[in-house]
Amino acid sequence: MAKASGGYVGKILILDLTNKTSETIDSEPYQKYHGGHGMGQALFFEHCTDFTCKPYDPQNVIVCAASPFSGTPIPSSSGRMEIVGFGSRPQPKNWFVRSGMGGRVPNAMKSCGYDAVVIKGASSTPVWVNVINDKIEFNDATDLWGLWTDRTQEILWERLNHGAPDGEWYSLDHTRDGGQSTQKPAIMCIGPVSEKMGAMGTITHDANHHAGQSGFGGVWGSKKLKALSFLGTHSIEVADPAALLNLRIEFQKEHAYKVDDPILETPNPDLPTYGIITRHPGFNNILWSTRNMISRPSGCQACVRNCRRNFDSGIGNESMCAASLWYQVADSLDVQVRAHDMMNRIGINGFESTLMPYLRNLYKMGVLGPGKKIESNLPWERFGSWDFVEAFLLSMANRTDIGDVLADGSMVAFQKWGRWEEDSASGLAAWPNWGYVQHYDPRLEVEWSYGSVLGDRDINEHAINWHVYWMPLVTMMAGQAPLLTAQEVAQLLADGTGLGDPMCYDYSEEGIYSDAKIKAIAWHRHYSRFWLQSMLMCDWVWPNLIEYGPENGDNHGATPNFEPKAYKAATGLDITYEESLEAGHKIFTFDKAIWCLQGRKPEDEVFTEYVYTQPTTDYYPLPVYKDGEWSFDPNMGRVLDREKFEDVKHRFYELEGWDPQTGVPTRATLESMDLGFVADKLQEAGLYA
Repeated sequence: MAKASGGYVGKILILDLTNKTSETIDSEPYQKYHGGHGMGQALFFEHCTDFTCKPYDPQNVIVCAASPFSGTPIPSSSGRMEIVGFGSRPQPKNWFVRSGMGGRVPNAMKSCGYDAVVIKGASSTPVWVNVINDKIEFNDATDLWGLWTDRTQEILWERLNHGAPDGEWYSLDHTRDGGQSTQKPAIMCIGPVSEKMGAMGTITHDANHHAGQSGFGGVWGSKKLKALSFLGTHSIEVADPAALLNLRIEFQKEHAYKVDDPILETPNPDLPTYGIITRHPGFNNILWSTRNMISRPSGCQACVRNCRRNFDSGIGNESMCAASLWYQVADSLDVQVRAHDMMNRIGINGFESTLMPYLRNLYKMGVLGPGKKIESNLPWERFGSWDFVEAFLLSMANRTDIGDVLADGSMVAFQKWGRWEEDSASGLAAWPNWGYVQHYDPRLEVEWSYGSVLGDRDINEHAINWHVYWMPLVTMMAGQAPLLTAQEVAQLLADGTGLGDPMCYDYSEEGIYSDAKIKAIAWHRHYSRFWLQSMLMCDWVWPNLIEYGPENGDNHGATPNFEPKAYKAATGLDITYEESLEAGHKIFTFDKAIWCLQGRKPEDEVFTEYVYTQPTTDYYPLPVYKDGEWSFDPNMGRVLDREKFEDVKHRFYELEGWDPQTGVPTRATLESMDLGFVADKLQEAGLYA
């Protein structure tokens, strides 16, 4: 691989928490793995000495990595961070897992001169690490231990900017050449749930940027790492600044929100076109229930969408999606907003929004409550009130009452309560794989479910989901015809992905087991591992496959042409779209090798029982090709066929270049990817005959 002339800043920081020491290494040898996930997994593989260690063992290594796009004007990519390591959240097996985080951290880290940070060992006492340019300090965090994430950051901002008012210049370290800044340091920190090694704990940045799906908050707690702060004054150079700015302007013109367009100025209930709604700033915060609250759009650095909101009250700022839905059973919107705000400040993963109805069902069944089989003295009779949710969140923060076991993850709690086998079989506990709650129906939207069960976690990638599910659902619920026909959607997705075959996006009972669907699953894993998780392009924008706005007559999005141009402008290196998918294949195969070293076998990659036995009951429109015609079928009454899925799984292994029976990447495949050293490790572990 040629040397990049831009995008990277040249160093990797290695923190040893056990000995409170740091060292710096050159990042150039790792640039062949690109950034983010690719660079992070290579660093993890090199520095982790025991691939069978548990998440809370000191031998576990956590890597926080930026990308060549971090800190640049590339739309919806500049502010994202990738974190990898052994996580406590995938259950019952704690796989090598990833988590993403938006905001300001990677820009600040690169402004200090680092492309990645490797966190090793464990401190014996609470510690927070401060990085200002080349200066690394390990500080006692005893006085911060137990604080919520908002208060932790406020205290550290006050200490680090020496009391300067917001927006005013201050000296970074009070030395003549230490530099000045008007910026608040970018801080990642944990709250009390994580300190008590709860898998539901998050790593939090600013108001509501979380790494939560991985369980890395609890890992930081096991390492006694309270916070990691970055503030720097170094430049982030790119290979071709003019080309990069022109690409951003072009994308803004053709694919982003038009502030002066009166049609798009405000959300219009009579125009529920999904592409327009999602391009409207602040569109995703407590759904549309906040549309009458005073707020302004907010987003990660360099984002063209700004999907979050900041409110005049300061309560619920930046909240997103499931976090804002978490207590939607509340008595009022005010209680709902206050509840998710408290959850974010404590640092609890808000993804499992169906947890609350499940618990209430147990209470109504007489199973949970005072003196019941599942003992709980929370005020269940006031479910929906502020009193209840405050007590519930504090029980998780302090690991009291049922919060003690729930802090370790919902599935763990269900198992300890003796509810898992019965409730997961019936679908009452709809947690389909790796201990994650059902996000989209695993019996139907199989890019999501196959990708999750063949990976490490709920994938949380919306590239296909926006178009095959949300577009028809939103328009049809409004009594309107979908903006595009099912056939048009399938063909546009085939064009944008480069697969060419619209049958890749057939969700019929035959289509979800087809060779075309397996190719679509592979494309999804490869694109995501490279562009979303290594180049760190936000999955709420990328890949940009279909546009619905009135100025997009042919409805084609920016993908696949935009991404290679951005890569060239940032790094100076040429990459074709096809080569990027090959790189993503390599990264995903590297992951698979690590999972195999952890002991993964094909029998681990299965769904929870209800997926195979309980028919779907909700209206769920997806493109279906049946009897020679395309339609958006409601897809009701469907289950996943167990034997057919097993066949899909092994055919997927073969397509990826893995052993069709064991799923272990073959030596030939790894060596063709310049990963012979990984094959050697698999050989040492006895995974080759």
